This record gives sequence, structure tokens and C-alpha cells, in this order.
Amino acid sequence: MSKLDLKHRDHMPEALRVLLETFPREDWEAHPHFSGLVAFWLDRHLMFRNLLGSLQSDAEAAIDRKIDPQSHKKRVSQYGGMLVSQLHGHHQIEDHHYFPVLSKMEPKLLKGFDILDADHHAMDGLLNRFTSSANAVLQGKGKPGPFHKELLSFGALLHRHLEDEEDLIVPVILKHGPYALE
Repeated sequence: MSKLDLKHRDHMPEALRVLLETFPREDWEAHPHFSGLVAFWLDRHLMFRNLLGSLQSDAEAAIDRKIDPQSHKKRVSQYGGMLVSQLHGHHQIEDHHYFPVLSKMEPKLLKGFDILDADHHAMDGLLNRFTSSANAVLQGKGKPGPFHKELLSFGALLHRHLEDEEDLIVPVILKHGPYALE
């Protein structure tokens, strides 16, 4: 168990956040390399956050009986399936293309890319746990309360991963330009 594991860290180590000092979040959108790839990539992360937020709101509504069980199941199936499939695809592209290319651009950040890769392996287990919990709700074997608890746990780790990934990757792309990834 390492303090760099997804479940135990608050952020990337400071030594891996050096480019974030040069390219702080509040300046990203104004940077000439922001539009296109960076904007698209951050939109994907926003989609994951929004899907998770919808699932959490729906689970809360189901707990409070403000949504009927069939509507809740339909939304769990739709949004949960989209979240899982899109996250898997997103991580595959990052693992097989972006991380190797970006780590060659900034070798001093290689440890950060290793951490993100380890996150993806940890996320596989978390996604399996999430899927089991969602399937229990869909099959009528699980209640919205435990599913909501699973969503909160999963959401905290997903948020940590997405934020750390953004803090590491966006500054590299802003520094080198999106065309360096081709």
C-alpha cells in the first residue's frame, strides 16, 4: 500500500506538478493550444463527472421515492452502461497512445504516467464493483441506498484520478502542442 495509490493520495506529488506551476488551471482556456484536443479531452472528463452526478441524483431520488423504480432502473442501465463503456475506451486510448507519447515528451514526469496507469488498473476493479452494484439494482436484488453508497465511493476515486490526470497531462499538451501527439 503506497501513499501514491489512488485510494490514498490527495494529489500528485509536487515534483510531478512542476508544469502545472507554469500552466495553472485558470490559464488553460486562454492558451493557444487549448482548443481542439485539450478541450475535447476535458469535455470527456466532464461527461464522466456528469454521468456520475446523474446516477447519484437518481439514486438519492430512488431512496426518497421521488422516482419510480422502473424509471430508476432505466436510468441506471443507460447512464451506468455509458459511464463504464466510455471510461474503458477512454483509458485504453490513454494507456496505449497518449501516456507513452506524452511520457517521451516529458521523461521527468514518467512516474506520474506510471501512477495514472496504475490508477487505470485500480479503476478496472472499481468499475467491476460499480457494475455489480448497478446490476443488483437492475435485477431487483439490490437497493438504492447501498448503490448510492457505492456511487459516492467510486465517485471520490474517479474525481481524484481525473483531477490528477488533468494536472499532469494538460500542461504537457499545452507546452508541446497537440500536434506532438500525432
